Amino acid sequence: QEVGAEAFADFRVLGKGGFGEVCACQRRATGKMYANKRLNKKRLKKRQGYEAALVEKRILARVHSRFIVSLACAFQTKTDLCLIMTLMNGGDLRYHMYNVDEANPGFPEPRAVFYTAQILLGLEHLHQHRIIYR
Repeated sequence: QEVGAEAFADFRVLGKGGFGEVCACQRRATGKMYANKRLNKKRLKKRQGYEAALVEKRILARVHSRFIVSLACAFQTKTDLCLIMTLMNGGDLRYHMYNVDEANPGFPEPRAVFYTAQILLGLEHLHQHRIIYR
């Protein structure tokens, strides 16, 4: 079934990158929340990022792990390429690393072990599918 920008309502910005931004969005028909990675076509062309965007799309479509975001659908607008991905609650690891108590920087060891295990399980899934990416 063909899907376009009108199928989703954008919410707040979750992060920004060199080619665009990631916003939380909601599928109008179902109410389910996703992450919308909008890659600006002009920036992609200027920085020769089209191939990298297509590789990312192919990899996200192949990945099905609870520790890695996966692609729900993709479409383009007049200005952007949009990758609609599963939404991981809790933010990214960088957010948690920089928002710790100043008196006790870093994570307690059990928390560090928990995050490390999740990262390793995600990497294991990629390697089982012979994917090496970033």
